[in-house]
This record gives sequence, structure tokens and C-alpha cells, in this order.
Amino acid sequence: MLNELIEKRKKILAESEQHKERRNELNALASKFARERNALNTKTREFVDEAQKNKDLRDESNRSVQSLKEERNALNEQANVLFEEIEDFKKEHGNLKNRGIKELQKQIEHLEFRQQTEVISTDKERELIDKIKQMKSEVRDQESELEQNKDMRTKLNDAREFRKGASDIHAKVTELAELAQKYHDQMVENYRSADKSRESADEAHKSFVEAQESADAEHKFFLACQKELRDYDKVIGGLRKKTRKTKVTKEQKAVRKEAERIFTSFRGGEKLTTDDLLLLQRSKLV
Repeated sequence: MLNELIEKRKKILAESEQHKERRNELNALASKFARERNALNTKTREFVDEAQKNKDLRDESNRSVQSLKEERNALNEQANVLFEEIEDFKKEHGNLKNRGIKELQKQIEHLEFRQQTEVISTDKERELIDKIKQMKSEVRDQESELEQNKDMRTKLNDAREFRKGASDIHAKVTELAELAQKYHDQMVENYRSADKSRESADEAHKSFVEAQESADAEHKFFLACQKELRDYDKVIGGLRKKTRKTKVTKEQKAVRKEAERIFTSFRGGEKLTTDDLLLLQRSKLV
């Protein structure tokens, strides 16, 4: 029975070691997933912080755009007032056949925009350029005629300055609007990267939880084996103690019997050897 219990204990011990080894492997795997998750969460926060920075820069640029637009519109309005006064002057002096400078400037700007943005044939582009030149010449002619009048010359110069200032500001508006769009696009890209990083972090966390739960299960199995080993140790220890006690009792009986034989011989007149004497002392017969 004792040998059978010892063999069973060996199996439980081997099983315990397997659970311990598997638990350690799973804990190491869980730690790996935890490190990956933490690194990804850090990366996510960095992307979100970067997105916020780009959002702030975008909003700042948009505020500047709005402020400059108001300034540009004010200058255009001042120029328009002067051009209206110039047009009224022309009408009063019989120049009704001529198109107004203000209207010509709008048409020139429209045609120049078409030339820069539309895909047209060489002949069409040449025709467009000629038309622009013709209109600009007409503007110069009208301006030359108006400049003969001192008051109109002053208003015309002021209107030009207002229009030039508005044009310069519009260039800044365009530049800032493009910059705001750049910041916006970068912000969107940052948020997309943050979403991807967050998804990866969630996957790593899921793997971490699964590995940790499996490691916990293996640890429970390990503890159960350890408890079973302690139970076996108690039973085996008891049996061994009992076996040793039985063996000692048998030995003591054998010694007692031999001592009684020697003692009987001694009483019969036989001499005792040193070993005989020691044996009698052990059996407490002398």
C-alpha cells in the first residue's frame, strides 16, 4: 500500500510541476500583452495630444482668417464707395457708354481666375489673354480720363490703395485658410491613428485578460495538487512511522528473547562475553 501511495504521489508531483510551469508561461505571456497594451495606450494619448495641438492651431488660424476677412471686406467696401462716386461722376459727364471701372475689374478678376484654373486649348487661352488685355486697356483709358479731374484722381488713387490693401489681405486669408486646412487634415489623421492604436490596445488588453485568467486557473490547479501532496505526505509519513515502530518492536522482542537465553545460561554457570553483557544491559536484565 505504501509503495502504491508513493507512486500516486509522484504522479501528483509531476502534474503539479506541469501546472506550475504552464502558470509561469501564461504569466509571462500576460506580462508581455500588458506591456504592449501600455505602450499602445501611451501612443494613443500622444496621438490625441497631437490632434488637440493641431485643432488649437486650426482654430487659431480660422480666427485669424475671420478677422482678416472682416478687414478685407471693410477695405473693399471703402473702395466700392469711391468707385460708386466715380461712376456717378462719369454718368453726370455723359460717359454712359463705357463700362464702369468697378465692373471691369470684377470681369478681369473672373477671367484671370478662369485662365489659372480651367483646362483650355491654346487658342482659347490666347483669346482669353487678349480679352483681359483689352479690358485692362479700357480701365487705364477710363482712369486716365478720370485723372484729368483732380478730385476724381484723388478718389481713384484712394480706391486703388483700398483695393490693393484688400488684395494683399486676401492673399493672407488664402494662405491662412490653407494652413488651417492643413492643421485640420493633420488633426483628422491624428485621431484616426489614435483610434487604430486604441483598437490595438483593446486587443492586447483582451489577450492579457485571457492569459491572466488561464494563468489563474493553472495556479488553482497547482494549489490543488500541492494540497493533495500534503495529504499524501501525511498518510505516507504515518505509514512509515508505523512501519518503523513495528520494526523496532520486533527487534526489541528478538533482543529480549536472546537476552533471556544468555541470562539463563549465565545462571547455569556459563561465562558472559562483553557483547553478552551489553545485550543484557540493553534488555535491562542486569
